[in-house]
Parts: sequence; structure tokens; C-alpha cells
Amino acid sequence: MRIFMTGASGCIGHYILELLLQVDRYDVFLLLRHPQKLRLPVQDNPNVHILNGGLEDIDQYADLLATMDLAILTAAVWGGEPDYVLDINIHRNLRLMSLLDPERCQQVIYFSTASILDQNSHTLVEASEIGTDYIRSKYECHHRLPELAIYNKITTVFPTLVFGGDKDKPHSFISAGLNDVTRWISLIRFFQADAGFHFAHAQDIATVINYLIEHPSNSGYREYVLGNPPISANQAVEQTCDYLGQRIWFRVPLSFWLADVLIKVFRVQMAPWDYFCLQYRHFVYQGAVNPASFGMSPYCATVGDLFRVHGIQGRGE
Repeated sequence: MRIFMTGASGCIGHYILELLLQVDRYDVFLLLRHPQKLRLPVQDNPNVHILNGGLEDIDQYADLLATMDLAILTAAVWGGEPDYVLDINIHRNLRLMSLLDPERCQQVIYFSTASILDQNSHTLVEASEIGTDYIRSKYECHHRLPELAIYNKITTVFPTLVFGGDKDKPHSFISAGLNDVTRWISLIRFFQADAGFHFAHAQDIATVINYLIEHPSNSGYREYVLGNPPISANQAVEQTCDYLGQRIWFRVPLSFWLADVLIKVFRVQMAPWDYFCLQYRHFVYQGAVNPASFGMSPYCATVGDLFRVHGIQGRGE
């Protein structure tokens, strides 16, 4: 199987690639703008082919793309010049998919983001109207997928809050905040907040992607939200306190109006999307999947698991 992959040097990309390298029958082609950022040992692997360049260079690989059996598209631009973000995340990704041969390519696994979905897993209008450049670009690309000849072969995945990283893999942006939680939990534990979310470790995401590779759709286009079952903000604090051995004596409800007052008092700069997220609060989705959904054991199923795998000591350890 010939596999074309973008974003292998990122956090999720490292975990997916590590699993791909364990299968001898995979011939993997990696599009990398900065190959030196790839931490996995692939230099002497005859099944791995490094293609120098970014998505803006995709046309030079048109002939190669037509020979691919599978494409895994994790690469995205998170920030920078708005025109560049929109060009890469929308136009270049769509161009790449248009260069695949619908007769040969068995599946395209395209990474979007759960931020563009509402609680019924439908697209969220606010994501297109006031979302960041990254979120708006993901919304637009998702909206235009039906235009592609290969649309019926596409599996779109929507990661929720992603944790991950170790000595051999880059950390996700949010994983860096775990140490901040341990510093502030002695204060955080005394507040309640009406909010909910999902999280997923990159290892579990890679496990699901590996399953989807071996089980392509038999009925056309499909979508999956990637994450553990939803958890409330209060449950997250309780599980954190339990892991770190912090006792909760009392809790003060942190209502929206109080948060709004604190924002004004401390002159916190809030973009329209940030303010919307503060009001929306419950980023939970129907039918989110993780390894357990397919009969496999999750790597990180609880908040305590997250602290443990990131080397943060809990009580009794």
C-alpha cells in the first residue's frame, strides 16, 4: 500500500507514522517542509520516502499522487498571515485531494477540527463568521469537500482537545499547560464552572486512524469526532485533585457574569471567537470515538492517565 502523508513532523503525525512504520507492506511518502523536525528514525528505512516541500509545492508531486492508495492529511497552518493560512488549509489541501486518482485511492483521511462542529456534530455557523483564521479555513475546506471527485473515499476526522508528546515526539500545544494546572490547582479546586469538553491523547488518535486505514468505508463519505467520552470542567478538577492529592473543602460557582466582570476588571483581551467560546461552554459532541469504540484499549482514558503519561507525579507515586 502506497501512503501519502502530510504533517508527519507534528505531534499527531509522529504517533501515526510510528504505527505505520510497524507494517512492512506500507510504502510511506512524507511531504515535509522541514525534514529535520522528524524525530523518528526513518533515514535508513527503505519503505519511507521524504519529499521536500510544503503543501504550496503540491503540484510538483501530481504524477506521484496519482499512484497513491491512501492519503493521510494532518498538516495545517495554525497562524500567521491570513491569506497564507487560508491558502494552505483550504486551497492546497483541496488541490492535493483533487490530484489523487479516485479509481485507485482507497481512502483519504483528512484532519479537520471539532471546533467547527456544534453539539449535534453539525457545522457551527459561528466558526465561519467569527472563528480564527485557522477555524474559518477548516470550516471552509470541510464545506467544499463534496466538490471533489474523490469525495466518497474521504474520511474526515475531528480531533477534540489533543494531548501528547514525549522524548521522541513533539508535545501538543495544550500538553504544555498540564504543568500550569499542577501549579494552580490549589486555587482552581475551589471554583465550579458550567462547561464540558472531550480530550484525546495523540496515541489514541493514531490507534483509531490505524483502525480506519484497515477498515475503509463501504458506503461513501464518513466522519468521526475523535475523543474520550465528554467530561465536565468540574469532573476534570475533581479527577485532577484526586490524582494530585488535593482536597476540595468548598466550591464557588464561577458564573458567566462573574467571568465577564473579571475580564473587564483585568482588561483581558478577548477576540470575538474567544468570547463566543466562553458563552458556548459545552463543546461536547454526539458519537465521539476512541479506541474503546472499536474494541481496543485506550492509552489515556482519564485525566489521571494524562498526568501519568506526561510524567507528572501523583499522590502515592
